[in-house]
Amino acid sequence: MRGWWRDLTDLVLPAECGGCGRPRTVLCPECRAALGGAAPCRVRPVPEPPGLPFVYAAARYGDEVRAVLLAHKERGALALSGLLGGVLAGAVRAGVRQASWSGGGAFGTGGGVDGATGAGVTGDGRYGGPAAPVLLVPVPSGRGAVRARGHDPVRRIALAAARELRRTGTPARVAAVLRQRRAVADQSGLTSRQRLDNVAGALAVAPGGARLLEGGPVVLVDDLMTTGASLTEAARAVREARADAVRGAADGGARGRRGDGARDERVSVVYGSGTRERTGARTAVPKEGGVDVICAAVIAATPDSFEINRN
Repeated sequence: MRGWWRDLTDLVLPAECGGCGRPRTVLCPECRAALGGAAPCRVRPVPEPPGLPFVYAAARYGDEVRAVLLAHKERGALALSGLLGGVLAGAVRAGVRQASWSGGGAFGTGGGVDGATGAGVTGDGRYGGPAAPVLLVPVPSGRGAVRARGHDPVRRIALAAARELRRTGTPARVAAVLRQRRAVADQSGLTSRQRLDNVAGALAVAPGGARLLEGGPVVLVDDLMTTGASLTEAARAVREARADAVRGAADGGARGRRGDGARDERVSVVYGSGTRERTGARTAVPKEGGVDVICAAVIAATPDSFEINRN
């Protein structure tokens, strides 16, 4: 009811800019430019956690951008969700655009083939041939935080981003399969190492959720990246779930072929993907350091994380 009431009041009450408070506008031109005026690019925290996928961000976190994210997350300014979803969609496109699908290669600038679906990937991040939707996986908030806020801000933004991606020709859907399986402490005030320890093992894919992650590239999404601890843990949970699914499929296939003289069919576990490889057929699979998470996309990241070319 609380979320429904906020939706209604956002429609009927005068709005103010979520960034600077200017009246009678959801987001003024200046704050809109600060949020989405630059091209999204790859970001990398310092220190970079092991296992963090490539992350793409649209804006530097601070001032107006910080105010906008807090207005949406903590003050329930739900009218901002569509705008934030559009910004997140841009970061998703930037990440997918850089993915090379030829031979399971690492990130590049060209297109290729999605080995899981056979769909072609164009240089602008769109998919040709059979539709292979981009799967947006939101980093979940704790249940207590969702109750206190009256909504799940990252999931709401992810849904808006998926709509924007579909509107502009990129098949996309939200797979909200991650769950918190234990409570974590408030991350504010913790060091990078402490944040990693705090969230280690805290996330898991819901039962049956691995099936929803099949058939398309996975992009982890969040509103903000600071140390990268939450995205690293989310990536671990997704990789683990997909690896378990592959092992289950391999075991089932082995049992089904035992003694029946069937042709050799094996599952490629090294890529963490459900892609099957038959003898004599080479299959291209998405790969980033031997895993199947393409990337992560966030609206904002700390300013120093944009300095990826430093020594």
